[in-house]
Amino acid sequence: MSLMRVSAEGLVLGVVLDAFLGDPRRWHPVAGFGRVAGVVERCVYADSRWRGIVHAGVLVGGAGAVGVVLEKVSRRPVVHALSTAGVTWAVLGGTSLGREGLVMARVLERGDLEAARERLPHLCARDPNGLDAAGVSRAVVESVAENTSDASVAPLLWGAVAGIPGLLMYRAVNTLDAMVGYRNPRYERFGWAAARLDDAANWVPARVTGALVVACSGGGAWRVLRRDGRKHPSPNAGRVEAAFAGALGVRLGGVNAYGGRVERRPEMGDGRAPEVRDIRRAVRLSAAVTFAAAAVIGVLR
Repeated sequence: MSLMRVSAEGLVLGVVLDAFLGDPRRWHPVAGFGRVAGVVERCVYADSRWRGIVHAGVLVGGAGAVGVVLEKVSRRPVVHALSTAGVTWAVLGGTSLGREGLVMARVLERGDLEAARERLPHLCARDPNGLDAAGVSRAVVESVAENTSDASVAPLLWGAVAGIPGLLMYRAVNTLDAMVGYRNPRYERFGWAAARLDDAANWVPARVTGALVVACSGGGAWRVLRRDGRKHPSPNAGRVEAAFAGALGVRLGGVNAYGGRVERRPEMGDGRAPEVRDIRRAVRLSAAVTFAAAAVIGVLR
């Protein structure tokens, strides 16, 4: 029996479960993985790339081993499909991403800028202090765009390639990048492996996500994606953000602050600055791209 069986039915069912249920409210497996990763970090941490490689290797390899075990114990096709669906639901985050975006839209629509600033860290690491409504709107649209790839399309692609182990290993890589992949004094060396793994794991999915945005919206997204996608300092996020900018007819990029560190990023797109109403448009586009990815996988597999 192959350890890399893929259940397209399970992947699609997992997308449906995520659409209806969102993230598990209690006992979320990703949160549990984060706690384990924190314990391993305390055991192996040093200001060293090699220690970071060990940290990432143990945790990502462990996630893959759990996936292999799940593949082996779910021998029957129906059981395998249901196992795949359950794991897919656990690792996807598209619906929760959309819900958080809509919460931000509602808060801004009622004019509560202070509440919007307080809630922004739920979506991204950007410093919300000093942001006006337009700045918060841009941050939310950019976060929805980037995470459409990270939270939805990328796990589905890895699940289509490598089954349950692919789903779990991708989510492990992405979670580790969120935990230790920052360029600060503590993680500059230790987090290097997690950050590079995440870049590699998302290289193809980010470009597939950009293509799906184009398919769901049209030529404006394609033009901006081709022209501006490579301007972003991230090898992957820029492709998705540029496609969203073109699809929504807005301009993304500019000055961002992260814990006292200021980044000046090139602008992408030719339109106006994002407004509050563009958050809802971005959420709808994100959902469309997720379902398009599931449909493509269902047909191709």
